[in-house]
Amino acid sequence: MTASDVAESQQSFVSGIARRARRDLPFFFVAGGVLALDQLTKSIVRNNLALGESWPSESWLVKITHVTNSGAAFGILQGQGAFLTITAFVAIGAIAFYYAFPPLEHGLLRIALGLQLGGAFGNLIDRLRFGEVTDMFHFPHYPAFNVADSSIVVGLVAIGAFLILGPSLMGKGREPDSDADAD
Repeated sequence: MTASDVAESQQSFVSGIARRARRDLPFFFVAGGVLALDQLTKSIVRNNLALGESWPSESWLVKITHVTNSGAAFGILQGQGAFLTITAFVAIGAIAFYYAFPPLEHGLLRIALGLQLGGAFGNLIDRLRFGEVTDMFHFPHYPAFNVADSSIVVGLVAIGAFLILGPSLMGKGREPDSDADAD
């Protein structure tokens, strides 16, 4: 292998990494943005509202209420902290695996996974630091939730919509199956 072959190979490798980084920038931006917004809102609530305190007044439909949750999103699985911590690590590992070896490379899926990753990390940080998660958005007759919970659910809905609707979601018809044409 000549020096020019090595240089060309290195340039191709660097070019491939740069192309992958540009393609996946939304994934990292969304995950980081969700994590930052989640931790910021939780910090503001913990530092400005006493546990159980709400803002604004009772006459408002939606309130910011400082509550803690030892369960999962929207109040399910209360008291299952160890199970939920392990589940968060598994979910983060699955998202990292999918990121490294994506079976479907579509922008919507990368953004949806970014939402889930940011949300999983946001709630995991609370579980590891405090043993429970801070929730704050409170609607009448509905469990309180936080930015991380919302991001995880929106990511799941986006992935579900993509898998159910597939290419028609993007206004494209299905591609003909190349194996079916070979028969």
